[in-house]
Amino acid sequence: MNSDTLVSRYRKFLLAVSGFSCLFTVVELWLEEHTGSPSQLLPFILCALGAAVVAVALFRPGRNAIRALRIVMGVTLFGSLFGLYEHIEHNWEFAREIRPNATFSVLLNDTLHGGNPLLAPGILALAAVLAIAATYFHPALQTQSPEA
Repeated sequence: MNSDTLVSRYRKFLLAVSGFSCLFTVVELWLEEHTGSPSQLLPFILCALGAAVVAVALFRPGRNAIRALRIVMGVTLFGSLFGLYEHIEHNWEFAREIRPNATFSVLLNDTLHGGNPLLAPGILALAAVLAIAATYFHPALQTQSPEA
């Protein structure tokens, strides 16, 4: 097996894992009833966009598809960071509400162990990083030299 075939298979594998991560995250969010506020719908939107661009990049890997994938996954990465912030903020506020006189260290501990899992938004970051990694030196992005 030559190196080009191997790299192509790795690309497809990374894209497939990223796409399945987006799809399974939607299932988990739905099962957790992650629909209480408009900001809780954001991961559904990011996952749908992510799965769509991954599918296009897998089955029609052109220059525009790869660029769209990078843009959408960059936005997804920032959305994941926003989710992390939201989870920390809600845990912090809940800890302050139930223990108004607690010290900072107690509040921090309660925040880290709160009801909103801190690493749950990280699955979107992982999906984004894997998809972006799959585009590293992608053949569709290589400039073609004019023929002489």
